[in-house]
Amino acid sequence: MTELYDKIAVIGIGLIGASIALAARHGGLAKAISSFDADPAARSEAKQIGLPVEIQDNLADAVSDAELVILAIPVGAMAKVAEDMAPYLAPGAVVTDTGSTKRSVIRDVAPKLPETAWFIPGHPLAGTEFSGPASGFPNLFKQRYWLLIDEGNVEPAAKEKLESFCAQLGAMVEWMDSDYHDRVLAITSHLPHLIAYTIVGTAVDLETDLKNDVIRFSASGFRDFTRIASSDPTMWRDIFMSNDEAVLEMLQRFSEDLSYLQRAIRWQEGDKLFDLFTRTRAIRRSIISEGQDN
Repeated sequence: MTELYDKIAVIGIGLIGASIALAARHGGLAKAISSFDADPAARSEAKQIGLPVEIQDNLADAVSDAELVILAIPVGAMAKVAEDMAPYLAPGAVVTDTGSTKRSVIRDVAPKLPETAWFIPGHPLAGTEFSGPASGFPNLFKQRYWLLIDEGNVEPAAKEKLESFCAQLGAMVEWMDSDYHDRVLAITSHLPHLIAYTIVGTAVDLETDLKNDVIRFSASGFRDFTRIASSDPTMWRDIFMSNDEAVLEMLQRFSEDLSYLQRAIRWQEGDKLFDLFTRTRAIRRSIISEGQDN
């Protein structure tokens, strides 16, 4: 591992922020790691568990003199935080984020930053259903993709250093266009979460006896849906509102495919069902071969 920065600031110390701080500290990637969370309870929890960072009680102190500022906060909070921290950013500071949508973050953050700062949007494809500082762990990003967005107006040295930082956290770094990112994540992450929330919501609305038995006799499929549907509600509300265009596009495609399945079941067209299940099985094998199955 190589020390890359004198000081980094992690804004937001939930699962992602705490994991970045732990991985950076364990890897010796910065001399100093500062952090801030708008929620006093999160700051208190981080102190209680001994998160190995300097926990500040205000945003200005956290970002002051930081060479790298990481916004690990819900996408709906990006604009306000960017505006509040802008006056305190050091000249030449690199600002990145971990949000699951990119066009909305670029729209909300880039105009708020001073011309002396570089903005490189990012998104680590890693996480669990847990939240809060205590949920963080240093190996969260190991062998997970970390997508960085090339806006074309950042000096190459800043991009190279951030890429190296993400790689030394254990991630596999890929550069991507923001529009393409949002369409890819709409189908790989956002739509599955929307479906999970819907299915679990349907179970909640069942009559009492049936709902109780659904919970008692949950098979692995339903348990997996409940795991996804237990993710942070604030974060996912903001994601769906911020990536509405891409999500609605993929939801329309899904609705059409679902109608196709309804007809196949109604008319007992087993060949169509078998063909679909065979093709989707191959996708699972591809995910396993990529090492992204857990």
